[in-house]
Amino acid sequence: MDIVERFISYTQINTTTNRANGAAGIMPSSPGQMVLAQQLAKELQALGMTEVNVAETAIVTATLPANIDKDAPVVSFFAHLDTSAEQSADTKAQIKPHDSDAICLNERLGIYLSEKEYPELAQYRGDDIIVTDGTSLLGADDKAAIAAIMDALQHFQSHPEEPHGTVKVAFVPDEEQGLRGAKAFDVDSFGADFGFTLDCCGIGEFVCENWNAGNAVVTFTGQSAHPMSAKGKLKNSLLMAHKFIAMLPPGEAPEYTEGREGYYWVKDLKGNSAKTVLNLDIRDFSKLGYQQRMAFLQQLADSCNALWGGVEIELSDRYENVANSLQGDSAYVVEIAEQAYARNQIEMKRVPMRGGYDGAVLSQKGLPCPNLFTGAHNFHSIYEYLPVKSLRAASDVVKDIIRLTSEQPLNRN
Repeated sequence: MDIVERFISYTQINTTTNRANGAAGIMPSSPGQMVLAQQLAKELQALGMTEVNVAETAIVTATLPANIDKDAPVVSFFAHLDTSAEQSADTKAQIKPHDSDAICLNERLGIYLSEKEYPELAQYRGDDIIVTDGTSLLGADDKAAIAAIMDALQHFQSHPEEPHGTVKVAFVPDEEQGLRGAKAFDVDSFGADFGFTLDCCGIGEFVCENWNAGNAVVTFTGQSAHPMSAKGKLKNSLLMAHKFIAMLPPGEAPEYTEGREGYYWVKDLKGNSAKTVLNLDIRDFSKLGYQQRMAFLQQLADSCNALWGGVEIELSDRYENVANSLQGDSAYVVEIAEQAYARNQIEMKRVPMRGGYDGAVLSQKGLPCPNLFTGAHNFHSIYEYLPVKSLRAASDVVKDIIRLTSEQPLNRN
């Protein structure tokens, strides 16, 4: 099956993540994810993969057995099944030539994908582009990744003469709501030495660093009183929370930061005069900087509690910077990716990712896992698009990573 046909077939399965089901602990959160998981399992079996398994959580795993005698590292590739809930996933993908300054997505609705609004589109003049009909997202995040991985496996199944080591693949659910599939993934039983997710954007992008991420829940307990006789009695928890927020460093919020600048994000505030709960996200690329931010919040909460009483804080880690796992003996993982990009004449564009992805969780679990491009742009949008050449390039990079890994010495110290 051609990679474009394969990708479009995946977009026809609605795998929108369901936030309500996810919040209730249901995984996969939507039935379409299991439908896609079962379809992929059948395709993997047809391609001759071994150890094909679909868990009740819709996590799909499979193995391409080695055809070489030497010991080589086991490489793995990951993609996620779900699509964002930001737009409809009733996708009607279409392939359009990009031969002017805009691509018509829907003539009836007057919806166009234009270079004026999206200047990066200009670099794909003359190429075929997979787009939506303007009424849904495309789902290239992350079905382009699934198609690229499956296309690479199909290549090696069709060319048994090409040497390769053992390759593992996994497709996980509900990345779009807190990386839930990766958090449930059993790295130890998977049996890979390192991995790559495919969850970046345009051709050439490569993520080998992202946030260290944490969360803080601050609870303010006040004292209610009737306002007619509240003097000296009422302790307003809403105002306590307001004062706490005002003591956060000015300018260190998402709306004021970029690049590698970290922040505190006042994400949610709920309560009344008696009790108020504040949720904060904490982000920093530096491990030391992240630790200092968490320590600052603890100290601030302790100081406020000493002044007012009724202040409690709960700090928790979400995921780590993947760069922490790519040092020392694991540096070769990035080197393999660099060589694979170079073999395909693709300039590597290292992107410090101001967010998280499945590989950050997997890396924290002991599986170094940087992030490759899919070729798509404008994720979570009706203007999401995927140049056909970029999709093919993503598959070619996966193939070359497999080839290059088979040439690596095995080192599992």
